[in-house]
Amino acid sequence: MKMMSLADAAFLIAESRRTPMHVAGLNLYTLPDDADEAEFLHNLSDILRYSGELRHPFGEVLQMGPLGTVGAIGWKKEQHLDMDYHIRHSSLPKPGRYRELFALTSRLHGILLDRTRPLWELHLIEGLKNRQFATYFKTHHSILDGVGAMHFMNSMLSTNAREKLKHSPFSVEAYEAYKDKLEKKYPKKPIDADVKAVTELIQQQWDSSINLGNALVRYANVWRGKGGDLSAPWHNIPHTSLNKKISGARRFVAQSWSFERVRAVGKAFDGTLNDAVLGMCAGALRRYLAEQRDLPKQPLKAMVPVSLRVAGDIDSANAVGLITANLGTHIANPEKRMRVIQNSMAAEKQHLAGLSAIQVQIYSGLTQAPMLLSNLLGAGERFPAYSTIISNVPGPRQQLYWNGARLDGMYPCSIPVDGVALNFTTISNNKNLDFGITVCRKSVPHVQRLIDYLEDSLVELEEVAGIRESGNKPSKTPASKAAAKKTAGGG
Repeated sequence: MKMMSLADAAFLIAESRRTPMHVAGLNLYTLPDDADEAEFLHNLSDILRYSGELRHPFGEVLQMGPLGTVGAIGWKKEQHLDMDYHIRHSSLPKPGRYRELFALTSRLHGILLDRTRPLWELHLIEGLKNRQFATYFKTHHSILDGVGAMHFMNSMLSTNAREKLKHSPFSVEAYEAYKDKLEKKYPKKPIDADVKAVTELIQQQWDSSINLGNALVRYANVWRGKGGDLSAPWHNIPHTSLNKKISGARRFVAQSWSFERVRAVGKAFDGTLNDAVLGMCAGALRRYLAEQRDLPKQPLKAMVPVSLRVAGDIDSANAVGLITANLGTHIANPEKRMRVIQNSMAAEKQHLAGLSAIQVQIYSGLTQAPMLLSNLLGAGERFPAYSTIISNVPGPRQQLYWNGARLDGMYPCSIPVDGVALNFTTISNNKNLDFGITVCRKSVPHVQRLIDYLEDSLVELEEVAGIRESGNKPSKTPASKAAAKKTAGGG
């Protein structure tokens, strides 16, 4: 029996009916020009309903002892796997709009995965206009993190529109083929390098207690008012309408922006794409809360996951560290707000710079443990660890296809929790940056307005950075035209 790590098991421990701990992706495709829609989707469905051996853990179920989730958790092979349960076919009333697609996604995302079965589902969705179809792929977070999910998706996609993949992405064959492809790209180190790596690892383990101790001292200094630009969860988190005890119902909206347009903002501020994403979200949240007459005098703080996954690693379920970003939402001036965000991120990076990936995970676990406890005790609303969650997942930077169907969008659906009812997640996809916004339906009304506010915030940053003149509309590049058509709708 393969055992589950404590970091992965934490998502099972934290799960309840109100806080499902699954992540998902809504992918949008366009059919090949010469394809019959019914026949093409039928063939895809046949490939997905593979009856052979599945890769870990898609053909396995949880195995727990008498202590349940607080004891040892492992995986055992599912003896009676029902692929018709896991692969589902849905149809929107034609001509299906994105509004109806997001409404369906919202409903699917609020439903818990059945723990008596393998913890995943894939929904094939037809009925969209313009010869498009979609997939909604849901897995428990104990199985995959964002980067792991991207590896899974890449195993079923190709840069060649004519390539036809015969293996199901859930199959062992697809896993082995993708693993071989990655090993060619990221070859194994020679023996002498391995010996050196072992030596370095021993040194890291020897220094671990010192490095972690220093990091925890700096963390404690934040609470003493001596942390500088460094932020910490729970410290001076303002209470807003986003910090409520959530319900189990979800609302999901999505939109695409030009990757180069967002990256240009980051460069203009001598920063990164991630800085620009945080700046967009900060400006949008400031507008949203001001409209609700709920904008606090203290700045909102965001949980920002950072991937610790080694290049070529497709086997780890979760390899993530967590940092805290000051969003500067109390500042009206967008340039000054952006500088607060950048200073905060620089302080976080410097804070973790001396730690190895394993040490960052340990540090994140120690500092985030109260969040797990407060949610288990139902105290997340009273003691919110963050204001929101903002995650940026690297995705493919070239056009991809699924058996000839063009991939148009990759919209991530993520996890709100008690006290943190709003989650922004982005994925870079070819020439676009695809945003998925997942919220508690009850706690965050009119979430579709955040799409407009993200655009307003981006324009505002472009203006102060000198990229565009004040009042000018965005240039209509093909990417921005496509994004303009994907206006978020109801749910």
